[in-house]
Amino acid sequence: MRPLPWLPVLLLLALAAYLLPERWTAPGAVETASPPAVQQTLPNSLPENTRELFTRSRRAVVRVESLNARTGEGGIGTGFFISEDGQVLTAYHVVGSGQLFQIRTLSGQTLPARVTAYDAQADVALLQVRGRGPFPVLKLATRPPRVGETVLAIGNSGGDFLQPRRGRLLRLGAEAGRADFPQGTLEMDAPLAPGDSGGPIIDGNGQAIGVVSYIRLDGSGQTRASYAVPVTEGNELIAALRRGEQRDVPVVGLIFDMRHSGFTDPPGGVVDRIARGSPAARAGLRGATFDRNGNLTGLGDVIVRVNGQRTRDANEVISAIRRAKVGDTITLGYVRDGQEREARIELVGMRTLPDLN
Repeated sequence: MRPLPWLPVLLLLALAAYLLPERWTAPGAVETASPPAVQQTLPNSLPENTRELFTRSRRAVVRVESLNARTGEGGIGTGFFISEDGQVLTAYHVVGSGQLFQIRTLSGQTLPARVTAYDAQADVALLQVRGRGPFPVLKLATRPPRVGETVLAIGNSGGDFLQPRRGRLLRLGAEAGRADFPQGTLEMDAPLAPGDSGGPIIDGNGQAIGVVSYIRLDGSGQTRASYAVPVTEGNELIAALRRGEQRDVPVVGLIFDMRHSGFTDPPGGVVDRIARGSPAARAGLRGATFDRNGNLTGLGDVIVRVNGQRTRDANEVISAIRRAKVGDTITLGYVRDGQEREARIELVGMRTLPDLN
């Protein structure tokens, strides 16, 4: 992998997680988890029609580099031009925690960019590149995708630069099984990995039918399936981005312990940590406690109700909160030391809490 101008790469991935951009931290950082092996698809090994499609489409795809000025961490994802004047479509989680952005094109240009619109719940964002156009454009789909069709991804995983990943479309409207992931996605068997986030899924007509979002791994750490947010020219999601709308996710500042969630008595969403400066912190909610060696000594508060609705695990808590809007006030029922309590908390946007990005 070519060294980046900012900092060395740190790869992070979970068994069922956002297809995180490749990340780097300060020198000396320890790699905490191994990424899935990238199954390389060399352009010359592609069927002739797919190779032509790759060559034609690749000019409009870019590498997206993001830097968090507060933490010094950065990451690499993928995006693609959807307008000649420099609008780049990518995944929200590629840019959600950053403040400084630049893109690298196939022609070798490095251009600054800024986030102009996003839908955090749908995991899509729009960047505006500052540079002289016109830029090559990848058109968005004008027809619904079809199960079984061959699709092409172009991305930056495994140290590659804008390389192809080929697969088949397996399913439409896939549900993530986690409330904090986008729902109704395209499921594919394309072997994607960190760094491909935000890249296009291209159909046989050369149109983008999706934006790469997350993956699932098997027990050996190989990509079992990959998922993309469907996009169609003129649909409400794309229209809202082009209008410059910024749709944040409502949160209270809870970071959940997924290992114990749903296994307490009574079952509920177990709080691991509280985001600094968050509404949950001001309301006095508590996370887990640890001894000086980092061993768990006590679970955090267990959220068992949201606005009176029973919540049996963290997923149900997140789902209930996301049915409200930023600025709404909700009531959380929680258990601490065997006693049930309540807190009224005003929801804020996720982007306002650095600990959640």
